Amino acid sequence: MAQPDSDVFVRLERFYDALPRPYARVEEIGGLVLFVREGEGWPYYARPRIGADTPSAADITAVRRRQRELGLPEAFEWVHETSPDLLAVARSAGLEVLLAPLLTLDPAALVPDLPVTGATIHLLDPEASTYAQDLAASRTVAQLAFGSPHGSTPLEEAAALHPENTPILPEPSVSAALVTEVAGPAQRDAALAELSDALVQSFRERSASGAYRTAVATSPTEGILATGAVMRSGDVAEIAGVATLPAARGRGYASQLTATLAREALKDGVHLIFLSAGDDDVARLYSKVGFRRIGTACIAEPAPVPL
Repeated sequence: MAQPDSDVFVRLERFYDALPRPYARVEEIGGLVLFVREGEGWPYYARPRIGADTPSAADITAVRRRQRELGLPEAFEWVHETSPDLLAVARSAGLEVLLAPLLTLDPAALVPDLPVTGATIHLLDPEASTYAQDLAASRTVAQLAFGSPHGSTPLEEAAALHPENTPILPEPSVSAALVTEVAGPAQRDAALAELSDALVQSFRERSASGAYRTAVATSPTEGILATGAVMRSGDVAEIAGVATLPAARGRGYASQLTATLAREALKDGVHLIFLSAGDDDVARLYSKVGFRRIGTACIAEPAPVPL
């Protein structure tokens, strides 16, 4: 693994801290910052407060109590190289921690645009008249994919780790009919109805500004088959939410979507692009796209209670 670059880790911390702030209320509890979503969307998490000492077990307990009061997931995230002592503290406070390889893009190693089987890859256009329908379909594809872990590609499993792009639609039944009706050319009104006008407008504005871009793999006969997103703050961006419908896996959509999103971020002036992987095997697959491991992202939630 490459030696840590302190500048990279400082920039990552600033990104993690800045990304939720336009959409969340901030509560500082000890050495932690709790981001509380304002309005619709992903409810976020708690992270170490920039410049503070390592959070204590008491800090974690207090945040968990507050998350329960607010009806939020008891979720915590941090970078191990930035907060190396927090892993032991989190475990002592009853959290189960996923250690996810953290990778950044080597622009010189980014794979070229390559054709994919039976589909084309493109970015959703926020000015298109079909943007709301396409956004609803792409988010439903992600939910169907993440709801069907068996047979999912490692790229998809890894992209789910940081879930800002996780769909907020109700969990559907993963049936062939639903895949055809929701993800195909004739998107269902029920799926679109879950995206309010305000939420769609928010995504339009973020997409137009380059802060949030969605890419899809679309078949002329089957509609949207795969999707992914890149989120930007300043000159740093994270790729997440890459997902392929179960029936369309194994065609290279996930890797090419990742490459497309990375390339677009570079065109937009982003200098640091990163993502998290599920394990070392997954990280090796990302290395074939052009990413290199620099550290470990920690993603924590309460440990299961023994029966």
